[in-house]
Amino acid sequence: MKLKNIYDFFIKEGIEADPRGLDVIKLDLLRRKEEYNTLSSMKKENYDIESLTNPYYDSRILYGDEDIEVKTVMVGIDIESQEILLAKQLIDLGNKIDLIIAHHPEGYAYSTFYNIIGMQVDILSKQGIPINVAEKIVSDRINEVQKDLLPQNNERIYDTAKLLNIPIMTAHTVADNHVVSFLQNEIETLKPIYLKEIIELLGKYPEYQHASKIGHAPFILNGSDYSRCGKVFVDMTGGTEGPIKSFEKLEAAGIGTIVSMHLSPKNAAEAEKHHINVILAGHISSDNLGMNLLFDKLENKVFTEFKFIECSGFRRFRR
Repeated sequence: MKLKNIYDFFIKEGIEADPRGLDVIKLDLLRRKEEYNTLSSMKKENYDIESLTNPYYDSRILYGDEDIEVKTVMVGIDIESQEILLAKQLIDLGNKIDLIIAHHPEGYAYSTFYNIIGMQVDILSKQGIPINVAEKIVSDRINEVQKDLLPQNNERIYDTAKLLNIPIMTAHTVADNHVVSFLQNEIETLKPIYLKEIIELLGKYPEYQHASKIGHAPFILNGSDYSRCGKVFVDMTGGTEGPIKSFEKLEAAGIGTIVSMHLSPKNAAEAEKHHINVILAGHISSDNLGMNLLFDKLENKVFTEFKFIECSGFRRFRR
């Protein structure tokens, strides 16, 4: 399968799994096209044309010929220069690697990923927070993250891949959307009463089983085994951790439990202040789940199994 086809497939499936719904995404892309059409010719030259069809700034081809055939992929949750150098060494030892796929964004996908946080407006709105309120609290978070990104040296990964001529792409929100849609559906089907039931549910999946073996089992951060769940919100997409002000609004909207990948101590304390239970499923394990669900779909599409070289915390589990 060609690199371009893999990329297009990931974007398509990311959209289908997006918790905001297709209508919201279409409206977002339409707004971008209208914005683009009003620009001068000079400004159009620097416009990110891909963003007109790909709503996920953090899921991109960073380097490589889009027409290369891909059969063997090296996949890692975090890919930095050392992993690309590792790939080069493996290639020199006779291993074929057609493409590196990183989960977390790097290069341009990292420089611009603050744009993804805007997703959280519609995600929070679906949980019952008024859209005008969600827009305000999320915009503050976007500004905060954008400022944090400004001093970063974000071209190191691109430069390394280019100098070694190894194709690389990122698959962040397209995978995270799959974690949310999968776990939210599983929890709603289960209809758990107590938090321990969600922990037991997570323990059935190989990604969380593996994490438990290496000391990173899902756990209850706020609440106890027999705390009642109430309405459960799986919060695992939207670029990064949500705004601290969202917890007060989620309490008012009737959310009883949040299932998340990770939560800062500051946000965990705020959730507890507003009587919201929190289950931390695990960061790398949840990232693995999203990537594996995406790869399952890809292999089902082409009716063949890719050869995977696992690195940087990624483990391939097929369903």
